[in-house]
Amino acid sequence: MRHTMNRTLARMSFVSCAGLIFVLCGCHSLTGSFQKAQSEKTYELWERQPAPNRGHDFEIEKPGRGYPFDPDWERWSYPLGNGMLGANVFGRTDVERIQLSEKTFANGSAYGRGGATNATELYLDIGHENVTNYRRALNLNDAIHTVSYQSGGVGYQREYFTSYPDDVMVVRLTADEAKALSLTVRPEIPYLDARNELDSKSGSVTADGDLITLTGTIDYYQVNFEIQVKVLPEGGRLLTGESSIQIEEADAVTLLVAVDTNYILGPHIFLNDPKDKLDPEIDPHAWVAEKIEKATALGFDALKARHLKDYRDLFGRVAVNLNSQVSELPTHGLLEAYRNGAHNPYLEELLFQYGRYLLIASSRETTLPAHLQGAWTQYEVSPWCAGYWHNINVQMNYWGAFSTNLAETFDAYLNYFEAYKPQARRFAREFIEEIKPGELSDDPADNGWILGTGANAYQISGRSTHSGPGTGAFTSQLLMDHYDFTQDETYLREVGYPSLLEMSKFFDKALHETEDGVLLIKPSASPEIKLENGEYYVTEGCTFDQGFVWENHNNVLRAAEALGRDDPFLDVIRRQIPRLDPIQVGSSGQIKEFREENTYGEIGDPHHRHISHLCTLYPGTLIDTSKPEWMEAAATTLNLRGDLTTGWAMAHRMICWARLKSGERALELYRKFIVNKLGENLWSLHPPFQIDGNFGCMAGVAEMLLQSHEGHIDVIPALPEAWENGSFDGLVARGNFEVSAAWEAGRLSQLSVVSRSGKDCRIKYSGLGDASVFDAKGRSIEIMKEGKDEVSFQTEKGLTYHFRIK
Repeated sequence: MRHTMNRTLARMSFVSCAGLIFVLCGCHSLTGSFQKAQSEKTYELWERQPAPNRGHDFEIEKPGRGYPFDPDWERWSYPLGNGMLGANVFGRTDVERIQLSEKTFANGSAYGRGGATNATELYLDIGHENVTNYRRALNLNDAIHTVSYQSGGVGYQREYFTSYPDDVMVVRLTADEAKALSLTVRPEIPYLDARNELDSKSGSVTADGDLITLTGTIDYYQVNFEIQVKVLPEGGRLLTGESSIQIEEADAVTLLVAVDTNYILGPHIFLNDPKDKLDPEIDPHAWVAEKIEKATALGFDALKARHLKDYRDLFGRVAVNLNSQVSELPTHGLLEAYRNGAHNPYLEELLFQYGRYLLIASSRETTLPAHLQGAWTQYEVSPWCAGYWHNINVQMNYWGAFSTNLAETFDAYLNYFEAYKPQARRFAREFIEEIKPGELSDDPADNGWILGTGANAYQISGRSTHSGPGTGAFTSQLLMDHYDFTQDETYLREVGYPSLLEMSKFFDKALHETEDGVLLIKPSASPEIKLENGEYYVTEGCTFDQGFVWENHNNVLRAAEALGRDDPFLDVIRRQIPRLDPIQVGSSGQIKEFREENTYGEIGDPHHRHISHLCTLYPGTLIDTSKPEWMEAAATTLNLRGDLTTGWAMAHRMICWARLKSGERALELYRKFIVNKLGENLWSLHPPFQIDGNFGCMAGVAEMLLQSHEGHIDVIPALPEAWENGSFDGLVARGNFEVSAAWEAGRLSQLSVVSRSGKDCRIKYSGLGDASVFDAKGRSIEIMKEGKDEVSFQTEKGLTYHFRIK
């Protein structure tokens, strides 16, 4: 897949070059004990026992039409990934199981429109039944899984990692005695006997010399796939079977695994019929063979060094210290203690950094974006197809990408967006033909683009029965976030601004004027809200849709100002914004979800998982501190909606409380999430497993520590009492400022800012007006004071600015 994506990227000049800025200017700036503690802290998931492996069970029913369920895979295995290739490792000593996923492996799935499916199962028959001193660990600092134990007086070690630079999985087995390694390597193609004709596939496994090759076709999209497993023993004997390889008395063994399909990302994927999306004549053999050959030539040490450099350059950018010490408990014990009231801040840090790890592992610059399960699925039919669900799930996947200093991971979605945009334009044309045929334009750009809820690697939808047209602008909010955080004007000019402008042009045609002059979206729906009869509620001008018309219109104006553009259509936007009336407060003091709503809960489930009418609080910017009555109404709404719900929905509530500057309520939601919605491997459970909850909580922690959506940088805006001492290093604010801070007894004690784009910097914190600012050479910087809490100053690109706080 990486091979084909690179060829696709060569045709896509829009990819952000912000990554160069991170490398050149992303220096860290704090000094002292906090900085030292952060840099030395290790984050691990670890256990003293292998993961159980009872296998999958077709009899266990789980939501989302997924099957079969595998509770041990979901709760105990440890995930590795390089953006496209996902691996779940069990760390067993009898029969090791390594389950492999790849995002383009797709069958007909639950809804007959395609969905992710298991790629392969790789088994290592090791045969060590009686072991001592066992330990398996997933080190987040290095993205390496290790297993160590003793058996028969011999010490055994394993290392596993998935390399992004070389697009291979690497497994290294060693022992502390010569000739101690004997095992059989036997991969299998899962689910060849499909339960449903839509999911049918064929394939075979053959071994030749030191190479095992799995080839086949998944019929629904004619996905041709190949997987190669290279077995490289050092010493000993290699015996090749029909579909397996046996190693006897080796000193060490290295396994290399590579995967690819005939998928090539481009507009044709979304424009063509299922059987015409992929070319059945394309055989991925040469691409897979090239990866294996290059990896073999590099050797284990070079592969590991390249992996570590690539990964550490991303993960090591951010440290968050909540005054914790690394726990001595294994992860399940740490989680159990937390559930019993021992709220160890190390677990809160660990879960934050785990979110960053999972994002790097499931979304890289030349891969498809992270889907509902990130990059992992063991299912024949994945729950909700492991798709890209655009009424919150895929957006939540990237909410924290920018603030946690991982902007490059969003390139995966930008590639995906540019590929599906021509189809999204077609859907807009069809929508306008239905609602306002007289306003249809011959220029596709003037009709704009729209997006429905469901999507995957092969298709998108243009309409939804339960989510209104605001879904498209819910997505375009990410496009503006990308510019706000990176200040990449090339991206804004070539991709961001044109796409935002087109979305507003679609809204211009979708808005209907009422008798009192208000402009409302019609038809309109707040995601997944049903009436008592089970039907989705469709209306006009619901808060979700109206709010995102406002957000997109406002973003177009801001983008135009940044680029110095003065397009005639901007005047249309300026006239429409005051007539949208997006936020209304009901008689219960709540933000109304629907214009026709009076008291809270009149329409739909009062404790519904979605809080779509609060999306203009987060991720939007319409509800902010300049409108205290709306902030108060948002808090009332959150309290009425309730806390205990699905995993991702709790994460959204957490972030909204952070936006409301309520650190205590944000931490309360974070703690409830940890107690109620995590497996022993810290995967977020909807249930079943969905990755968005992990990413949402990651974004929530960042939002508690740093905000920048109101035109200034707000440091520790939602700090709870339990985090009264701590620090962070490397979080990113809008304007492309890298911020580091420390605090004691709840008060800011250290603050520094790296200006990565040379923009004017404005920072707000109680009493900050009395501070002085110096550059890295100790020279005083002239500042402008805005009252006693806010300062602003000019910056130079690449320079670090330190605050002397009184």
